[in-house]
Amino acid sequence: MMKILHGLPSRWLMLAFLIVLPVTLCQAADGITVLYDAFGKTSDLRKDWGFSALIEYRGKRILFDTGDNAEIFAHNVKVKNIDLASLDSAVISHRHSDHISGIPYLLQVNPRLKIYAPKENFGIFGSSLPSGFYRRNASLPEEKRYFDGQPPDVMRFGKAWPEANFELVEKTTEIAPGIFLIALVSNNPGTLELRELSLVIKTAKGLVVVVGCSHPGIEKILEAATTIDSHIHLIVGGLHLVTTSDQEVQRISLALKDAWKVEHIAPGHCTGEPAFEMLSGDFGDRYIYAGLGTTIPLDNAASASGKMPEFTQEDRMVYRTYVAAEIGETGR
Repeated sequence: MMKILHGLPSRWLMLAFLIVLPVTLCQAADGITVLYDAFGKTSDLRKDWGFSALIEYRGKRILFDTGDNAEIFAHNVKVKNIDLASLDSAVISHRHSDHISGIPYLLQVNPRLKIYAPKENFGIFGSSLPSGFYRRNASLPEEKRYFDGQPPDVMRFGKAWPEANFELVEKTTEIAPGIFLIALVSNNPGTLELRELSLVIKTAKGLVVVVGCSHPGIEKILEAATTIDSHIHLIVGGLHLVTTSDQEVQRISLALKDAWKVEHIAPGHCTGEPAFEMLSGDFGDRYIYAGLGTTIPLDNAASASGKMPEFTQEDRMVYRTYVAAEIGETGR
């Protein structure tokens, strides 16, 4: 390249620089980096129960969830040399603490970042309702009536982080070209009516589906995702099978492989050890290890594939410690 440019007039050198620069800046590989989880290879990263991942795709950088502890989240971000100030946006999948507790550090670094979150009435991310949602009694004196009988047309409610720039999502929404958020509600015991966002990327190879905990059910998430594209290339994240019976885990594993035709799977977080093993057995070399610190390339997911032996005894011991603590404290 330098030989080609040598001898050109300065104005042509400048033009060549302006043409080549954008190409150079876009050469970073697309991928998903796991920043927070309870298992992973030995490194300077700190393991803990929770989930966070950085998604880089076609020049967009999106943080998905922030883990269970702001200090650990900050530590892992720094170890991985992640610049949170240069994010395009963030997504919070749902309101459980093991996905939101790093928000204070995120806001410290990037206070005006747009953060997509599920819309819930009276939710911690803020909400609003028409004042007509409550019944009225005009015969009462003013001092017994809400707002002296003159409520605002829209009642706006507080949020846990007043300074945050939340954008609330209640239906499938395209947040960037080819990048969608799917909003669903859990009907499962223990998380009834919990609203959760999943992120879907439409790639040339099919959909990449990033899930936080899959509380509404991974199959319901895929059902919604396939309205965008029928081909599921990759699933990354928590499938919430950590306390599910072996029989049901096996059913879901085979359904993902055979009925939904999922091409690759990279489970983490609340998926559970038995599910890791069954999914690995069913998917074979299409199973991708996704422990803490792993980067899963999106240009060729198969290149990151790895069978279950990569989930080491150390992984099992650490993971079980956090699973026991999580189940003991929350029952989730």
